[in-house]
Amino acid sequence: MSNRIILIETSTTLCSTALAENGKIVSERRCAEPRAHASVTAPFVKEMLDECGWTAGSCDAVCVGMGPGSYTGLRVGVSTAKGLCFGAGIPLLAVGTLETLFWQGKALQPEGCTAVIPMLDARRMEVYTCIYSPEGKQLTEIAPVVLDKDSFAAEFASGPVLVIGDAATKSKEVLPPSATCIQTCPEAKAMLHPAMREMEQGNFRDVAYFEPFYLKEFIATVSRKDILPNAISRQGSSPGPERR
Repeated sequence: MSNRIILIETSTTLCSTALAENGKIVSERRCAEPRAHASVTAPFVKEMLDECGWTAGSCDAVCVGMGPGSYTGLRVGVSTAKGLCFGAGIPLLAVGTLETLFWQGKALQPEGCTAVIPMLDARRMEVYTCIYSPEGKQLTEIAPVVLDKDSFAAEFASGPVLVIGDAATKSKEVLPPSATCIQTCPEAKAMLHPAMREMEQGNFRDVAYFEPFYLKEFIATVSRKDILPNAISRQGSSPGPERR
């Protein structure tokens, strides 16, 4: 019996989907257009299913990238995955975004690599990151880190280090020149190994209550273009006397 998984990764600016069967990627889609996740994720999945002659119900699970990452991107990916699971009656799997980046860089490790540090851009010089061994063991907790010249000093002192993710380029400004930095966004096809592991171990998520791993609370902001006219309007008018 074939083993089929729908893979969805939308935690960064790249929207990426893939289909896997028996441990191999058989179809994939990618879109790097800004803010396109909501309009392309579900159509991408349908296109791939049609291309392979499958239905969602003929798949064994949906695996979604659970973060950390973009609040909006994660919501789109998880909502799409949940919709597929509810509609087709199949289970939900989830894989951390930083683990996906580790597997994406597995074959790109420099010779003698002693650590892999996946990094997601969190604006300015802050990143979401953790440290992996070259074999894939997570050695530290996922945390927001403000990069400076002393960041990961112990790791760089131990030998060659691979830095991978959409914050790799900006990390070059402060990390040692010896760092191997690969600028890339996480892709759905790189989720395959951990997704298969999660399925084999039966680590299915509660479709109704599963939430992405945001790492930080979402804070909504209002454009100054909206604030200024309203403030001026309030200043220019005074309420009349209260009438009873």
